[in-house]
Amino acid sequence: MTENRKPMAPEWVDPDDAPDMSAPYWAERLAKAKVQRGRPKAASTKISTTIRLSPEVIEYFKAGGPGWQGRIDDALRKVAGV
Repeated sequence: MTENRKPMAPEWVDPDDAPDMSAPYWAERLAKAKVQRGRPKAASTKISTTIRLSPEVIEYFKAGGPGWQGRIDDALRKVAGV
């Protein structure tokens, strides 16, 4: 009669169970880990500012799709000669 029974599944282990992080092995590894938050800093960062532009100018640059603020920056750089 036991031939017809399906084998029982092994004991279930919760995948959300985290290891004991206070164990010496993990404490050592965590102490050596490099912490990185956010995007890496650029070599030359830009300055956030507020500028008033005519609606036609904004529409023109936005019509080109994503990256419109960068295109405005490029256009202003050309005019400024930098």
